[in-house]
Order: sequence, then C-alpha cells, then structure tokens
Amino acid sequence: MRGTTIFNHLRRFWRARDGNVAVIFALCSIPMIGSIGAAIDYRRASVVRTSMQQVLDATALMLAKNAGSQTADQMQKLGTRFFNAQFKSKDAKSVVVTVSYTEGNSTVVVNGAATVKTTFMKLMGFKDIDVGAASTAMWGAKSRLRVALVLDNTGSMASAGKMRALQTAAKNLLAKLNSAATTSGDVYVSIIPFAKDVNVGSGNSGANWVGWHDWEDVNGSCSDWMSKTQTKCQAKGETWTAKSHSTWNGCIADRDQNYDTVNTPPIPGDTGSPSTLFPADQDGNCPVRMIGMTNNWTNLNSVVGSMSPTGTTNQSIGLAWGWLSMTQGSILNPPDLSPGYTYADHILLLTDGLNTQDRFYKDQASIDARQKILCNNIKAAGITLWTIQVNTDGDPTSTLLQQCATDPSKFFLLTSADQIISTFDAISFKITQLHISK
Repeated sequence: MRGTTIFNHLRRFWRARDGNVAVIFALCSIPMIGSIGAAIDYRRASVVRTSMQQVLDATALMLAKNAGSQTADQMQKLGTRFFNAQFKSKDAKSVVVTVSYTEGNSTVVVNGAATVKTTFMKLMGFKDIDVGAASTAMWGAKSRLRVALVLDNTGSMASAGKMRALQTAAKNLLAKLNSAATTSGDVYVSIIPFAKDVNVGSGNSGANWVGWHDWEDVNGSCSDWMSKTQTKCQAKGETWTAKSHSTWNGCIADRDQNYDTVNTPPIPGDTGSPSTLFPADQDGNCPVRMIGMTNNWTNLNSVVGSMSPTGTTNQSIGLAWGWLSMTQGSILNPPDLSPGYTYADHILLLTDGLNTQDRFYKDQASIDARQKILCNNIKAAGITLWTIQVNTDGDPTSTLLQQCATDPSKFFLLTSADQIISTFDAISFKITQLHISK
C-alpha cells in the first residue's frame, strides 16, 4: 500500500515537471512569434506606404496645373478630396494629407500620413505603425515635354472599333498633357497619322523641300495615250505634259536611302534624284494631314477627330516624321528650346499591323530592316520611344516593335481596342511622372 502511494506521488511530480517545461517553452516562444508577427505587420505597412506614394504623386501632378491661381485653402481642399477618392486601403487609419505650394519655383509638395493597426506586435506593446510619404511636383520649374504621336491610320484600323478607341485615347492623352502645363511652352505635341505615306498638306506644293521627280513621272499625259509614264513617253519620242503641282494631294513618300533613317534637313532645291528632298506622291489612300509641334489643343484635337482608316502599313515613315517634328531647324519648325530648361522628348508609335509596303519594298523583312536602323538612330538621339501593337487579328508579336522600344517596359501588346484607351492613360501618367521630384 505504501509503495502504491509513493508511486502516485512520483507520477504527480513528473506531471508537474512536464507542465513546467510547457510553460517555459511557451515563454521562450514569445520572442520568436513576435519577430515573425512583426515582419507581417511591417509588410502590411509597406503595402500601405507604396499605395500612398502612388496616389500622392498623382495628387501632386493634378494640383500643379493651376497651383499659381489657387489659394492655399483651395489647394488643400482639392488635394485632400482627390487623394481620398483615389486612395483605397482598409489597413490605413487616421489618414492626413497636407498640401503646400512654393510660388518662386512652382513647386507643389503633398505629404501623407497614416497609421496601421498591428495584429501581432500589439502583443509586445506596439499597437500602431506610423506610415508617411511625400511627393513634390515641379512642373513649371526646369522640365518641359515634347511628345510626338505617331498613329496608324491604315485600313485595318477600321475593324474591331480600333479607330474609335484610338481617337478617344488620343484625346484623353491630350487632355492630360494639357493639364500638365502650368505655363505656356511647358508641353508641345505633334500628331503624325500614317499609312504607306504621310500627308504634309497640299498647300506645300510650292515648297523647295518637296521632290517632284517620281510624281511628275506618273502625273501627266503623253501624246501617245498608251504611254502612262513620262519615262516611257519620252523613250518613244513623244511629248509628255505634266500636271500642275497644285493638283498634288499633299502625300509624301519615304526619302531616298539612307536619308529615310535620319533627321537630316533637306537641301532646298535639290534636283534630279530626290536625294535629301521629300518625294511627292499621289497615293489615293493618303491619311489626314499631320500637325507639327504645337500647344494649340483645339487644333490637335481636330486632327485626331478627322483621322480615318485607309491604305497599307509603313510604320517607318510615321516614325521618321515624328522625329522630324521635334528636330530643331527641320521643315516642321518646332518651337525653339528655351535656356534654363531640360526637355524630355517622347515618341509614341501605335500600329495594328505589320509593315507591308513602302516606297521601296513590298516585303516586311526589308521594311523592318530599314525601320530598325531608324529606331536605333531615334533612341541614340536621346528620345524615349514607346511602341504599341494592337493585335486583334492574331498576328505574330512584332519583334521589331519590341526592339524599337527604349526598353521592354515601353512595348505594349494589346488584344482589344478598349486596351488602347487604358494604355494611353498609363503612358501619359508615366510621361508626366518623370516630372516628379522625390
């Protein structure tokens, strides 16, 4: 009996010992659990801060448009309202936004602060994590934008709602770029619609930079009605009567190689072979007239609204003229660069088709080879090149457009017309975001 009692006491002891070990283990586990929990809580806070930073950037850019014409109270109310409408975070509490504007250097500063309630760290006595971020927009200070929109106006853009979506997207982008300007001259835009050719306007028929050699060879009549070109007519000893240049429709074809891949100014009055001149063409599928660098937003929107799909695809000529539109001293006569400013130049190329025809070739490989040289020259000139392929017909993804883009993040492959609108919105934000100082 006594032995049984001793045994029972020993058993209770060991049980008690086991319990002590469990308690000690639990106590030792608290720091380990706390450190893991802290990492989780800090990760949540980091997500909040990243989202806050993005919305603060957008708020600063929005406020910069009319900063000089608003009171401090108006800017504070507008900034807070805009931020709260864009910032969506269930974890952020006690959110505060403050706005300030320094008139001397046209600087808008937007600060954001919030707290994130902890889940694990509160066990260690830390109930909140403070989160903060700031954004500074310096629109009118030292940076200015030049943007060339090189837009596919070929016949295939008539399908799947692509032209309609492009017009909406381009007008939205113009509105955002207009909003980005705080003073005249901050933002200029050109629009280059292209098909096989581009259109500089028939009013330039007297310009000394237009080459007429090819145009005159096919625009006229022969005393021998069977001969349809000047070359064949005169070879037969017949008389060729050329049409007046005033009947030209403004269409321009690719320049002679290698001038088709550079922005070299033309040599006025060059005769014989077109050489540096821009060859006149009478293509019946000529796109609408381009518009050079301007901040006349009404005229820019008018060009977008008048675009109509027609003709075959020659991306190269659109790119060449997009580059010319921002080249000082070129025939499109962009505004002079003002001293004391830095300039960011961007070309946006949108196309829904692969290259099919230019002045020289009718095979994609040959046209692409010329365009690759052109793209490399544009990028070497310090211009940021964005390329967008609208692929609604199951075409192969364009290797050329991927190579032409300044970097992989600036190539976009779209599969529906609606994506044109969202892509232009994203690009416009990225372009203007380059003027955020952090």
